[in-house]
Amino acid sequence: MDSRNKIDPDELLKPNNMLRLYASGAFPMADERTGSINWYMPEIRAIILLDNYNIPRSARKAIEKKNFEIRLDTNFLEVVKGCADRESTWISGELINAYRRLHKRGHAHSVETWQNGKLVGGLYGITFRGAFLGESMFSRVSEASKAALIALLKHLNEKDYLLLDVQYMTDHLKMFGAVEITFEDYTKLLHKAYTRGCEFY
Repeated sequence: MDSRNKIDPDELLKPNNMLRLYASGAFPMADERTGSINWYMPEIRAIILLDNYNIPRSARKAIEKKNFEIRLDTNFLEVVKGCADRESTWISGELINAYRRLHKRGHAHSVETWQNGKLVGGLYGITFRGAFLGESMFSRVSEASKAALIALLKHLNEKDYLLLDVQYMTDHLKMFGAVEITFEDYTKLLHKAYTRGCEFY
């Protein structure tokens, strides 16, 4: 292949290029061994429609006992690092820097769970018009990530977002109303979401 036609991976991590890729339905993951970053478009996508989500009664009752405080974007970088702080991770240092740049542009946000003045869990994702493209979550205290997810669902619904993209289905996400759809149906929903001029704040 002619090297002049190859795309520089660093170019893809510039904010405008990342947004274009996210808007087309792609998301990045780094190989934990090599650090190389690839963009993925799975044929089956898991989403939560924001007019049809569920808050499990058991989760709500457990969270009520924890005395959590939910904050938005007060420590975005630490949330991303918290998500990356695990034995096996796809969130490389290069991606952390890329997400920080998107955050500075107002397109990446964190929902944070605090307890007794300490960050104990949270999640982050990318916003593009009426879609929130969730990336990862973490928990240092039981139920902390669930508390952040519940807060996010309520917040997005109030702001008239159409969908929360959760990428892959898990039993945990299914409890909250996540469903699997084809990539074709996913892109149709994205286009519908893009007609909404939603603001995260």
